[in-house]
Amino acid sequence: MRGGKPEPRIQRERITQAFALSALLLMAGMAVFGPSGLLAWSENNRLLEQRQKELQQLALERDDLKNRVALLDPRGVDPDIAGELLRKDLNVVHPDEMVMLLGN
Repeated sequence: MRGGKPEPRIQRERITQAFALSALLLMAGMAVFGPSGLLAWSENNRLLEQRQKELQQLALERDDLKNRVALLDPRGVDPDIAGELLRKDLNVVHPDEMVMLLGN
């Protein structure tokens, strides 16, 4: 070193090392705080469990709807389901019937 000035090669190495260190720190930060990092892991597991429960509920609803569709087959409509739909959607009742509304 002459006159207190760093040599250009040493300065270039420092810049390269600083860049490499900042890149490593960025990658480490993403590994911990990123969208698929360690901190997001528990949140993702919680969301997965929540979605699995929702999927089970939707599967039950789908099975119920499949059953109702099968009962409404035009070749052989179930009389009970037809009567239920008539009473519910069209407000059709016999004069001797009494309607009792139950809360769902």
